[in-house]
Amino acid sequence: MECSDSRGSRRLDFLHWPDAASGLKAHRSTLVWPFGALEQHGPQLPLATDALFAEQILNRVLESLPAQWPIWSLPPQSIGLSPEHRGFPGTLSLSADLLIRLVVEVGEQLADQEVKRLVLFNAHGGQIGLLQTAARELAVRAPSMAVLPCFLWSGVPGLEALIPRQELQNGLHAGLAETSLMLALAPDLVGVERPCDGLQSSTPPPDGWSLEGAAPCAWFTADISHSGVVGDSRGADAFLGQRLSEVLIEHWTGLFKSLMTSDWPPSADARRVRGPSTEHP
Repeated sequence: MECSDSRGSRRLDFLHWPDAASGLKAHRSTLVWPFGALEQHGPQLPLATDALFAEQILNRVLESLPAQWPIWSLPPQSIGLSPEHRGFPGTLSLSADLLIRLVVEVGEQLADQEVKRLVLFNAHGGQIGLLQTAARELAVRAPSMAVLPCFLWSGVPGLEALIPRQELQNGLHAGLAETSLMLALAPDLVGVERPCDGLQSSTPPPDGWSLEGAAPCAWFTADISHSGVVGDSRGADAFLGQRLSEVLIEHWTGLFKSLMTSDWPPSADARRVRGPSTEHP
């Protein structure tokens, strides 16, 4: 069977249940769940920025895959864990335990329907660790299904050639990259302001420490930024956004192609056949 409908959609919720019944049991059946957030993104970007990025990049990746491959997306999860943006109107945040329960409960039902792999395709940096924890919890409860938590911007080659090093490291929110990408994907949603904010602090971190990185802290946007931006959006433009989009799509297309042509990660059955290792390093 082909895994898209007459409109070319890869959305699971657009299938009829008999097609879902056969498709989800297929060898290497894979579902991808886009995760975003409903949170402030400065005065120039919409609250739905992360969810929009996750869904649009994923759609373009899935459209490029062979129609017969058993891979679909779930509807995007558009409200996530966003307590760092509290105090900015429009921000909504789920609790950590609720989001973990959501992933586990949905994931267990997918595993019961014999889905082989679930990819958590996340575009909100504030919930990377949480979704990794949720994935581990789900893997314990549903060992027949592999769970792969991913972050849209992580491990993407070519970003360093497009974004200045300082901005790549410290432009954490609604800065150059995100504003440019939105100008390419949905320019009608971008406002006229181009803030540079959140990069200077009255209490700079000591050597080796930073907002994020090897020795991070649990920061709140309101403590470091008046506008909600953490970064420099002044040089944002649609051309840069288009190049970022191309780099992201190329990277994730390659990863999903390699995943769909392999049996990785090993299943619970494969682990049982192999047995625990008796060797010690």
